[in-house]
Amino acid sequence: MDLGADRRGVDMGPSALRIAGIDDRIAALGYTIVDEGDISVEVPEVLKIADPHLKYLPEIARACEKLSRKVRSVLRDGSFPLVLGGDHSMAIGTIAGVAGWCREAKRRLGVLWIDAHSDINIPGTSPSGNIHGMPVAASIGLGAPELTGVGGRFQKLDPTNIVMIGLRSVDSGERHLIRERGIRTYTMTDIDRLGMHTVMQESLHYLSERCDHLHVSFDLDSVDPSIATGVGTPVPGGLTYREAHLVMEMIAEAGVLGSLEVAEVNPILDTMNYSAQLASDLVASAFGKNIL
Repeated sequence: MDLGADRRGVDMGPSALRIAGIDDRIAALGYTIVDEGDISVEVPEVLKIADPHLKYLPEIARACEKLSRKVRSVLRDGSFPLVLGGDHSMAIGTIAGVAGWCREAKRRLGVLWIDAHSDINIPGTSPSGNIHGMPVAASIGLGAPELTGVGGRFQKLDPTNIVMIGLRSVDSGERHLIRERGIRTYTMTDIDRLGMHTVMQESLHYLSERCDHLHVSFDLDSVDPSIATGVGTPVPGGLTYREAHLVMEMIAEAGVLGSLEVAEVNPILDTMNYSAQLASDLVASAFGKNIL
């Protein structure tokens, strides 16, 4: 899906990740892989924008609803959902599916949001009307009812059960909501001051005390664009190669990962599919691949 963003190309992200061998890298760690295929999504050329503050709302809501049902079904079967994207509006569907299952299983959901952006805009604060900037808001019950109602009419996520890592591009309206709702954040300045190891220790400890299902939403634009050029919305000053791997390695070591999504891989802007290969390597680190 690339309906949530102005820049085209992230709809080819899942194909790029498959070409990069993401399934083989995970299978090499001893996991059995089942590729469920793609959720069908219409392209912008056959759609109209009815509301410039919520671009392509009906089709994004429809696709996210289908994704939500798929994710919930995978969890019900006792399997692990790995969702490949696509712009980050897909997180509305992924988190709704995980939240629905957690509600059934009486689990407390926590989300580690690794992204250059906080994605907590609502229609009244968004400067673009792009829904890929709204999934966190929708997940905590803010914004258009077509999005907050994906997966059921209930609040999917407690905002105090979110930790955001890697922030460096946050709109003024988003800053207000982050403070108002008590969301824990680590900007790139925090990472510079504390170091990634400390940031991850604090984040995992905080979430493990509050939650018993950890969902990781990983936007490749969290990594510096000098390393990951093929991303939907690049922002300078991001995670280094080793910082990104350390994040995933520490998630694996903690043994708490319950679901994972990878967003905003854009092969049109990439060189020889390097960014998709990087993302595939990072996912393998989250599943336990290490140096020794």
